[in-house]
Amino acid sequence: MPLSKAFLSYFSAIKDPRVPDRNLRHKLEDMFAIAILGVICGADNWVEISNFGESKEEWLREFLELPGGIPSHDTFGRVFALLDAAVFERCFTEWAHSLPVLMESGMKKEIIAIDGKTSRRSYNERKGQHPLHLVSAWACEQGLALGQVATSEKSNEIEAIPRLLKMIAIENSIVTIDAMGCQKAIARQIREQKADYILTLKDNHPSLSWLVQYAIKTAESKTFEGTPYLRQLEKVRGEHGRIETRHYTLLSCDNYLLTRAKWPGLQSIGMLEVKRTVDYVTTRSVRFFLTSLSYRQMKDFMRGARGHWNIEITPHWSLDVSFDDDLNRTRCGNAQENLSILKRIALNMLNKENSKLGLKAKRKKAGWDYNYLHKIIAS
Repeated sequence: MPLSKAFLSYFSAIKDPRVPDRNLRHKLEDMFAIAILGVICGADNWVEISNFGESKEEWLREFLELPGGIPSHDTFGRVFALLDAAVFERCFTEWAHSLPVLMESGMKKEIIAIDGKTSRRSYNERKGQHPLHLVSAWACEQGLALGQVATSEKSNEIEAIPRLLKMIAIENSIVTIDAMGCQKAIARQIREQKADYILTLKDNHPSLSWLVQYAIKTAESKTFEGTPYLRQLEKVRGEHGRIETRHYTLLSCDNYLLTRAKWPGLQSIGMLEVKRTVDYVTTRSVRFFLTSLSYRQMKDFMRGARGHWNIEITPHWSLDVSFDDDLNRTRCGNAQENLSILKRIALNMLNKENSKLGLKAKRKKAGWDYNYLHKIIAS
């Protein structure tokens, strides 16, 4: 069996939703194995997963029983639509937390970016069904998906983020969230779970946003006299003449009005000014942050502010481009959420294999080369 007993044990809590006294042609364990192996090898939907099984049936019979042969795509869709997505998600999260290398004392803290993503083609306008929206946690340093929570729409992220935080281990890490999650209750929960936070601040908190900008501008006008702060310049040269200059400012929250705001654990306010030049055209942007980091922890602040967008660039982009996530029209029951979990299992396994191939190339090679597939699963 290519999938180890240790791996399968993390998913043993998933129960077969079908009526047990009926003559079931396909074992749930077989379907689960085919689905995971199929997604790793390039299958993006139930039709392709079933086709993968049919093309590899002789090989699959070496370690699977397959009493009814290879299940049809309709069978895959029906069964995964009935599987309890919440249980599947808990199993995935427990397995994902078994993968990372523990951050030893003295090592830099892990950056855990939390953000939402919508599978745009998963809606059904005729039935009034919203597209699947998932709030995900991504370990930036190790390149791993740690967990996800489904919501009916993007506006429900505020309710979903606390549930996701409870599911994952964040102790001794830095949690980064965009403006939607800039809430006192979320900041308090992160601190209670013994982690630090960097929260993007926008106009959804107009008074606080104005106060932070005013505090930084006032400190700048006085050349920061009497206010503890650090500033750092970072210049990046990319391909095709792209030049990006980043100015980071981290200011201690000694301001009386900021202290009165009573944000849990708030120690500093931050600003990131970005000047980007591409093909001789220059654009500028400014972002502001609330953070529980001390102003002396500039390096951690820089990693967090810069690393948050890693969740957009790596897992979200990879799921759309390499797994055709935005084109997927799976809609019935829990099938769309459970297929999303299968894709994140595959994404973690592929990312742990440290060759320089891209994700699409890895998936193709895994489908062609059994030895390489074993390497991915064992990495």
